[in-house]
Amino acid sequence: MEQVIVAGGCFWCTEAVYRDVLGVSDVESGYIGGTTENPTYREVCSGNTGHAEAVRVTFNPEIVRLGDILDIFFATHDPTQLNRQGNDVGTQYRSAIFPLDDRQKAEAEAAIERAQENHDQPVVTTIEGPATWYPAEDYHQEYWEGDGQRNPYCVATIPPKLQKLRKSFADRVKPQ
Repeated sequence: MEQVIVAGGCFWCTEAVYRDVLGVSDVESGYIGGTTENPTYREVCSGNTGHAEAVRVTFNPEIVRLGDILDIFFATHDPTQLNRQGNDVGTQYRSAIFPLDDRQKAEAEAAIERAQENHDQPVVTTIEGPATWYPAEDYHQEYWEGDGQRNPYCVATIPPKLQKLRKSFADRVKPQ
């Protein structure tokens, strides 16, 4: 198994996408890239900790390659928006990849180049790290499967991302 950490706006939305990908065994929402130790959701949302909302994806590279994981990341959020995704504004919603080693860093650089080919505007996704990972509070984990389907924000935001995943990566999606 391998892990990769990506930040693409609201972690509820990013987590929901990766939970539907073949070969992904776990997705954990959390915080990374800031200066506050053991930050809380409220602290991260303030924008004062430097952390990004992110997900740590655990996957089987024999089923889904890291390159595919990163291509899905770029296809299901807008990597041309600096420090925001839609109505979520602030550095905590930045587009970033936190590679765990040099190979992942090279894969991230290649994925950014591929993503740039699909966008007229510059891709602003950063490659950051190393950084300490902090799991988000329990109520954020598997949010879409629980409270998220009653949350108007999630209902408006997550289904279009899942549709992009199913349309663009049909061979990488778990059966319904």
